[in-house]
Formats: sequence, C-alpha cells, structure tokens
Amino acid sequence: MDLDVYGLCLGGNVFGWTADREASFAVLDAYVEAGGNFIDTADTYMRPNMGISETIIGEWMTARSNRDSLVIATKVGSDGGLGAANIASHAVQSLERLQTDRIDLYYAHKDDGDVPVEETVRAFDALVREGRVLHVAMSNTTGERLAESLEFAQREGLAAYEWLQPHYNLVERAGYEQEFAPVVSRFGLDVAPYYALASGFLTGKYRAGSANGDSPRASKAASYLDARGEAVLAALDEVAAEHEVPVAAVAIAWLLTKPGVTAPIASARTVEQLQAVLPGVTLALSEDQITRLDEASA
Repeated sequence: MDLDVYGLCLGGNVFGWTADREASFAVLDAYVEAGGNFIDTADTYMRPNMGISETIIGEWMTARSNRDSLVIATKVGSDGGLGAANIASHAVQSLERLQTDRIDLYYAHKDDGDVPVEETVRAFDALVREGRVLHVAMSNTTGERLAESLEFAQREGLAAYEWLQPHYNLVERAGYEQEFAPVVSRFGLDVAPYYALASGFLTGKYRAGSANGDSPRASKAASYLDARGEAVLAALDEVAAEHEVPVAAVAIAWLLTKPGVTAPIASARTVEQLQAVLPGVTLALSEDQITRLDEASA
C-alpha cells in the first residue's frame, strides 16, 4: 500500500537543536493545521544529543493524540551501521522514543560498505514482517548499491526500498539527476529530497553583502553565493514575484516538477519559516518558469 503523504515533508532535524521543545511543538502544530501529515526524523538527530528529535515528536503526538493521522519516517545506520543486530535494536529504541508501535517509513540513513546489502535488506524485511515497520527506504548510498539492494529484494521476495531520500535541490542537481534518477525511474521509487532549500540558501536569505550568521548552517548556505548561485536567486526572485509567493516556495515547487519527487523535505525553526515554504506545495509553475529555473541552475 502506497503512503498517502502531503507534498511537503517536515524535517525534524531542528527539533531539540535550533528549536526547543516549545518551538518544535508550535511548528508541528502549524504544519498539521496546514494539512501536513509527513514528518521526517532520525535516531541520531541531533548529535550529540541523539534521539531528542524523536523524543519531542513522540511527546507531541501523545499530547495531541494524532498518531494515526500521521506518516512518521525515521532512520537507522548513522550510529552503529546497517548490520542486522544494530537495525533491530535501534528500531526498538526509536519506537520507544516516538511512543508508537510502528514506524511508517524506515530509512537506511547512511550506507555501510562493510555490511552486505543482503544482510541489511533481510533485517528491514524482518521488521516489516513483525509489523514494527510498514515501509522501508534508503538515503545516502550509491546508485549501484541502491539498485543492488532493490534487485536482491525483488529476487528473494523481501520488503524492498520504496523511497529514496537524496541530496537534491536547485543548486545541488548533478548527483541526483545523473546517478539516482535512472534507478528511481526503473524501480518506481518515491523521492523525498533532503536539504530541499540548500541549508537556507534557497530562501533568498543569503545575499552578497548581507550578514546572516544566526544559523549553524549559515556558512554552508553562503558557500553557494557564486555566479551560478546568484543566477539561481535572480530566477527565483522573478518567479516568486510573478506568483506573489516567498522565494522558498518556488524552490519547493520546482522540486515537485521533477520525476519521482513526491515530497521535498524542509525544516523550520519557527512558524514563520514554515509559512514561507507551505505555498510551494500547491504552486503551479509554468513551463517557461521551470525552464528559466532549470537554465539558471544548470
């Protein structure tokens, strides 16, 4: 059964990091009030206080009694690898922190070259058969290892990855489009790109000559401020003005025009940040606007 998800996945990496419990609850409430139902986290969010994001989301779901209306995605493997024992033990810990009896979408967070894909796939399949996990997925791997995993699962009749979470946005295109898009097309995967706003750069907040040092991601975002980055911002500004929406919403809408992309992931420290991206879910870009954005970011 396919997951029925909202067109924007709310990233939980800021919960307990740059957003405290109260601020996190406010963002989660606003997201659901806007129609959102898809929340992404991981067992290591946010280092060094690992597990705090899952804990906050679990406390919020319990307080709101809304677990059954949500699609919760979390991840395993960044702490301890993707061996069978590690996956099984971390799944139990994530379920406890999330205060739930199942994970809707469980990602292999970071590929582990020391573990055969067969072991990892079988470990995820066991969780699905137990009912602890409903769907499985992959992030931070190679196209070759992804295809190998999918082929093995199909051949053996095991639970196969249904989603891919790659690094993909207007200023980070080549990796996904060249290596992963063919695999996504071949196997019919759903795609939830992370860093959909390029660490905040695609909000338009970071400009030449401006000082924006209030975020831990500021240096990464500022690194995109080269000639290509300036061209992307100029194209975003034009399209945003034409639709009278925030720049960030256009960046989300552009991703949603790409084959396979179902729900870009964006995080928000505040309700105001969230409100800047939400219009992207329903924003319909014209072919000309898509072309202008494509050409600026090529």
